Amino acid sequence: MSVYTRESVEVEFADESVGETRAVDAGAMTISFERLKAGFSTEPLAVGLPGDSCQCPHWGVVLSGRIRVLGSGGGEVVEAGSAYYLPPGHNVVVDEDCELVEFSPVADRAATLEHFERRAAELGLV
Repeated sequence: MSVYTRESVEVEFADESVGETRAVDAGAMTISFERLKAGFSTEPLAVGLPGDSCQCPHWGVVLSGRIRVLGSGGGEVVEAGSAYYLPPGHNVVVDEDCELVEFSPVADRAATLEHFERRAAELGLV
């Protein structure tokens, strides 16, 4: 058995305008501890993926703040204290600075992050 805390996991990504992600692969899943800033959206990063949306499923819990999930079925707000499942075909907008813990299949997440990093470079965000 392995136990992970935000402090025990290495920083994967940090940016003053976006926030910070710490992630570790555990079995077939990536566990990510995320602090995201209000205003961040995955929409511009997802352009070029099927449906211009994230194709990786995620399970998580919002510890503080609020996110808005956009998908083919419309939008839904997820607030502090709520657990969620995001099927492939979604984007996320951070409405209020938030902290969350998320679980995602390793290979799907890696492919999505590779695309997001490429798009961020194209947009001059990195």
